[in-house]
Amino acid sequence: MIVVQLLPELNEGGVERGTVELNREFVKRGLESVVISRGGKLVTQIERDGGTHIAFDVCSKNPLTAPGRVMRLRALFRQLEPDILHARSRVPAWLTWLANRSLQYPFVTTVHGLNRPNKYSEIMTKGDRVITVGEPVRDHILKHYRVDPEKVRVIQRGVDLDQFDPTRVDCAFIDEFRQKHHLENKFVVTSVGRITWLKDYETFIKAISLAQGEIPGIVGLIVGGAREDKQDYLGELQNLAGKLGVSDRIVFAGSQSKIAEIYALSDVLVNASLKMGNIGRTIVEAFALDTPVIATTYEGLDNLVEDGVNGYLIKTRDPQDLAEKIRLVHQGEFKNIREHLNPEYTLATMVERTLGVYEEVRRA
Repeated sequence: MIVVQLLPELNEGGVERGTVELNREFVKRGLESVVISRGGKLVTQIERDGGTHIAFDVCSKNPLTAPGRVMRLRALFRQLEPDILHARSRVPAWLTWLANRSLQYPFVTTVHGLNRPNKYSEIMTKGDRVITVGEPVRDHILKHYRVDPEKVRVIQRGVDLDQFDPTRVDCAFIDEFRQKHHLENKFVVTSVGRITWLKDYETFIKAISLAQGEIPGIVGLIVGGAREDKQDYLGELQNLAGKLGVSDRIVFAGSQSKIAEIYALSDVLVNASLKMGNIGRTIVEAFALDTPVIATTYEGLDNLVEDGVNGYLIKTRDPQDLAEKIRLVHQGEFKNIREHLNPEYTLATMVERTLGVYEEVRRA
């Protein structure tokens, strides 16, 4: 089977990491895996794992160049003769759908978030099967678009339990990272994700400021890169930390490749996202490393976070609530979180269910 995944670029983020993981697992199972994107730092990982990367501009939103790109993409599809076309973002989905109209290769889309309902976003419902990464996303598209519920499948993001294993972390990296950012003997509160307003790092920084009185050794660790168009926002966050007098307590560590080690050195992970279409990859990965999680929630979400068991739920945009839950984690004790991780949220389950969707489309 030849599977072609299409996404804008291969730098960092949940979509990108999921693509890399599926590529690796497809190759292990004897599939021919092709990834089409504009490129990025994860291209070498795609190729190292045995997949093929084809550099193609499925990122630009410029409508003037779209017709030419559609024609070239159609020619590329004819050359590849794929069994499955799998678009994982809106621009790639539009280009793929237009290029594939005369070819009619099986077409799958994955809806990763709660995008604003409009014609542009509607393309993600045009797949022969539509995968959503959580129940809130499924309910969102069924509410706002005329899509057959029978072709929608929920597949949760899965964690690779081999990669996120507390017995396999790089202890040397952890020691070096702690020394570099002065985290020795500190209570490390971590948030992982790109620098974007959706992650609500403002609330995170304010909560660190509020909690520092009762937790003198507290440090807020923000792990995630800032794209060029988010540099001003990064500056605003740094200024906020300065105004609140916690510049020395907030560490902007940038993008990191050894995420398992980041969870392992953290005392608690915070996910303060304003929109949650699923449980969130960072939450499940932290659990796999036996790290408690403080997280927001969303209507229709089946929460994995249980108060006092593996972390706490918080209200959105409420620094006082977050600060209080940080104090509770600091005072509490959490054990055997990994042992109770629901198998539905593992990489193995995600891969098998994705392959099941592919087989459905091929039979149809």
